[in-house]
Amino acid sequence: MAQSLSEELNIPAKFVCSDVLTLPDLLEDQFDIVFTSYGVLHWLRDLKRWGQVIAHFLKPGGFFYIVEDHPFMRVFSSDPQQGIIIDNPYFFSEEPYKAETEGTYATNFQGKKRTYYMWDHSLGEVINSLIEAGLRIEFLHEFPFALRAKFPIMVEGPDGYWRFRREHNMIPLLFSLKASKPI
Repeated sequence: MAQSLSEELNIPAKFVCSDVLTLPDLLEDQFDIVFTSYGVLHWLRDLKRWGQVIAHFLKPGGFFYIVEDHPFMRVFSSDPQQGIIIDNPYFFSEEPYKAETEGTYATNFQGKKRTYYMWDHSLGEVINSLIEAGLRIEFLHEFPFALRAKFPIMVEGPDGYWRFRREHNMIPLLFSLKASKPI
């Protein structure tokens, strides 16, 4: 679909379907910008390799940018009786944790529960994986809002972002980070 859209709009593009950690086996190019967005990190077991792949594909002087769910937010879940509860690990474990859902932001499983497995990574692990890969951190921003309701008690603001009510507005929900590859 992406390739046909590229052709229809006469915008040259190359699309590669791959596990990001093995992408260097399929692609030799380097880029000015590498971008990662929402909901990616918890699917990756090896952030050290992730950082190496990013550095591999960046041209000298290029930069990496990520905007992602804040790892601290992922520690919490909601319970109808108790509200927000501490329920998930903050630090990485080799053993992924099991989660079940009846749907996601992208799909509706029509009442069927799905099981999936994720790894959690601390903010320090994210930053250090990039530093260890030779990148220089330009900035780190943390935000008290999200693009969608992560918890049932969140409210949508006039700006379209979702936030906790005042009593829970101490939890960072998103972060962004820019790192560059030295020349």
